[in-house]
Amino acid sequence: MRVLLDTNIVIHREASTIIIEDIGVLFRWLDKLHYEKCIHPVTAQELEKHEDPKTRKSIQLKIKNYHVLKTTAPMAPEVDVVSAKYDENDNDENDSRIINELYCERVDILITEDKKIIQKALLLNLAERVFTIDAFLEKVTTENPELSDYRVLSIKKELFGNLDLTDEFFETLKEDYPAFEKWVNKKADEEVYVCYSEGKLIALLYLKVEGEDEDYSDIDPSLSRKRRLKIGTFKVALNGFRLGERFLKIVFDNALRFKVDEIYVTTFNQRIEQQRLINLFEEFGFNFHGYKVSQSGRELVYIRNLKEATNRSTPKRMYPFISTHGHIFIVPIYPKYHTELFPDSILKTESPLDFVENEPHRNAISKVYISRSIERSLEAGDIIVFYRTGGYYKGVITTLGVVEKVITGIPSEEEFIRLCRKRSVFSNEELSKHWNYSAASRPFIVNFVYSYSLPKRINMERLIEMGIIASVYDAPRGFTPISVKNLMDILRECEADESIIVD
Repeated sequence: MRVLLDTNIVIHREASTIIIEDIGVLFRWLDKLHYEKCIHPVTAQELEKHEDPKTRKSIQLKIKNYHVLKTTAPMAPEVDVVSAKYDENDNDENDSRIINELYCERVDILITEDKKIIQKALLLNLAERVFTIDAFLEKVTTENPELSDYRVLSIKKELFGNLDLTDEFFETLKEDYPAFEKWVNKKADEEVYVCYSEGKLIALLYLKVEGEDEDYSDIDPSLSRKRRLKIGTFKVALNGFRLGERFLKIVFDNALRFKVDEIYVTTFNQRIEQQRLINLFEEFGFNFHGYKVSQSGRELVYIRNLKEATNRSTPKRMYPFISTHGHIFIVPIYPKYHTELFPDSILKTESPLDFVENEPHRNAISKVYISRSIERSLEAGDIIVFYRTGGYYKGVITTLGVVEKVITGIPSEEEFIRLCRKRSVFSNEELSKHWNYSAASRPFIVNFVYSYSLPKRINMERLIEMGIIASVYDAPRGFTPISVKNLMDILRECEADESIIVD
């Protein structure tokens, strides 16, 4: 397997002034799998021009660790068309030369954090072979669980004062914010969300609710008077387990709980870990607002407005809110898979220790549901009400989801497994069984957003009493349509926060 590494990946790896786990996880995986680490000649040229003489010399010594492509493919006409439309400078043209090697199949995959390259890959139908670092790690940890370094991941609350600030996890934070240790000591008795892997800290999230009297004089343009949730510290080590999404769900859960008008975050954009988080924020509807200037430097400010109208066709940007201007379906999910897919919808009879977050599908907000339902007319923005099967007393409504995309007409078993594997609870063997169960009725895939876990559960007995299900013989099978009134009745009965409905 030949892996082409974009320039920013190599610079981050070789130019770092401190030793951190971060991108080292990616390179350890490449070595474990015996993948050939390739770079394009234009990358080698860019590295030799690095502005820092010390870094330039270091890179020149380490370039032998990579295979610099000895020849490059002639530019394909299709790539030329995309290049002519999107390239604005020499760097953009170099990016087109890099992606051309993938298009001409001289390399197998490309790893990059560059948004323009990813956009070009979509236009050239190469999206499945172009990976961000997180996406690549998710792929290889899923496909090679026996090689994973992260056996058990669990999120818990901890007091700031109990954290070991000498841990290498904090090195970049201390480098970016010289007063970081002093700031932490002032907040010693405040809670943070942390995630450990085998005793090692790999993720941290600190949140702060701010009132309308908060001073925003250091932000330009200044913020108006509103109740806000500030993401004070948010760092996730590269690991492939979608912890960024898991922690972002915690952010939105707190935003609903404290009934804020906006969420905001300030961050630098000089490290790949920061660029990755910015991409995640933008994916979930955060917009660039301006800058915050402090002793630490000039930070970018991103804001997510929770009160403005949203577009139901883009569920992630709308998350965690739901629009009823579409279809609503109730759909069954077996107990064996339920909490694997919805860790926050765990039942009181289940042990949280059985559902620690050591699989990407548990942490992901975007998930996959596989079905053979006769009803297939789902569209982006449609609501899914998940019913955990179990009969008259134990079958319960637990979770709401929103459809992102429906994939039908899947041409092969291999393609079906590839489309499902990352966000599904099933192993490859189980997916194969699903595909081959009936040649006359192949399954289809529903990509959906895991939006809301209902605080109180209602069972089939109550659903029948409420007139949502006619009888025990009409238990949900496939995607069963229900009305807006049915949904609102469910929300009220389950004591849900009805503010999640935005229309």
